[in-house]
Amino acid sequence: MGRRCKVSPAILTRKDGLRSLWVFDFDGTLSPVVDDRHTARIHPMCRELLKELARIPAHFVAVLSSREIGDLAKRVPLPRVIMGGASGLEWRLPGGHRIRPGDPFEVRREKVRATLDPLLSRLSHIPGVDVEDKGWSVAIHHRHVLPEVMAMLEPLLKELEGTPDVRVYRGPSVAEVQLLRNVSKSFGVRTICRIIGFDPTRDRILYAGDDENDAVAMRWVLRKGGIAFSVGGAAHVPGARVVENPVALARAVADLAGIALHRGKRNV
Repeated sequence: MGRRCKVSPAILTRKDGLRSLWVFDFDGTLSPVVDDRHTARIHPMCRELLKELARIPAHFVAVLSSREIGDLAKRVPLPRVIMGGASGLEWRLPGGHRIRPGDPFEVRREKVRATLDPLLSRLSHIPGVDVEDKGWSVAIHHRHVLPEVMAMLEPLLKELEGTPDVRVYRGPSVAEVQLLRNVSKSFGVRTICRIIGFDPTRDRILYAGDDENDAVAMRWVLRKGGIAFSVGGAAHVPGARVVENPVALARAVADLAGIALHRGKRNV
């Protein structure tokens, strides 16, 4: 990772018994799927869940997203929650500590981006396609592409998937291109475990997400004996628990943690 920072001792404090690490994707997991990504907000019930989890001693709560850290932090305004941006390349810890990739990562990223630019330009000219530059990844949004136009789009997405040095993850109406091939949500979960000194084989870990990138993290968590939730069911992972939407996720996780959500009484 480039620049390192000293982690506050409070983050590493261990109480008697098991510690727990709760990791959540943002879009489609804590926030309902929306037509305009700029309007995405954490569901009030999920916000209450994260706030209550973070209050419990020896419980660590993280939101891990492919969004850049600044964009993510303003959508999850909870100071006790760990924020992971760019699938785990960027971190903001409680207390304001920041961890960012170093220069070698940025050099690699720019080389890959230059290789991809011609193909991304072709994709951007397809009607209904929105190419979003997320810094460390590029999202190809195709929610508004008409069915008859998908025949033009799919071959280009296949070409993108065959490009060396990148990895493409599919999600609901989006294809996410990781500009560093070895970076994924699994990378992000392993990274935060190292940062906070968390051993998932001894303690309890949970991951919740909704797309292929999340599925990679779910499989890793399940192999460590943890719990995984697939929100909406699009991420097919054997052993993962399927919930319908962010509200159903909040209720299920609250039950596991023994938390009573007050908003849950008013949300059906």
